[in-house]
Amino acid sequence: MLIRRLARPMLASIFIWGGIGALRDTSNHAKAAAPVLDAVTGPVQGALPDQVPTDPETLVRIDAGVKIGAGAMLALGKFPRLASLLLAGSIVPTTLAAHRFWEHEDPQQRGEQQIHFLKNLGLLGGVLLASVDTGGKPSVGYRARKSARKAKKTAKKNKSKK
Repeated sequence: MLIRRLARPMLASIFIWGGIGALRDTSNHAKAAAPVLDAVTGPVQGALPDQVPTDPETLVRIDAGVKIGAGAMLALGKFPRLASLLLAGSIVPTTLAAHRFWEHEDPQQRGEQQIHFLKNLGLLGGVLLASVDTGGKPSVGYRARKSARKAKKTAKKNKSKK
């Protein structure tokens, strides 16, 4: 459908641009992410395997890569449901790190951050909708239930013939 071909790149564009911005200014993004990262990983720091990165700059680069890669996949219509789920998982920590409006005393800054927070909430809704969009085809759940009903009917029919 034409709407999907237009809407997916539109939705993806903010993620791709955000990922590029994070790569260009990793250190400032890492500073914003550090308090959230400390709150999340602090209690389990000792239990995490050594292979799990906890350095804010590394995590910002990983997040930027997810945004650019999944954004491009969504824009091109390649694995759009998976790409949308990856973007949904990426926008939550970004929003919590960058738009903590409740921490600002200045009413103007608070208002600006609240707008960005709500914008990201809207983007989250958009990628969640895209993640369940089947492109007009029946969902996996529907097809599984239909197959189960068909198998049940066939089994009943075969049982009554015996």
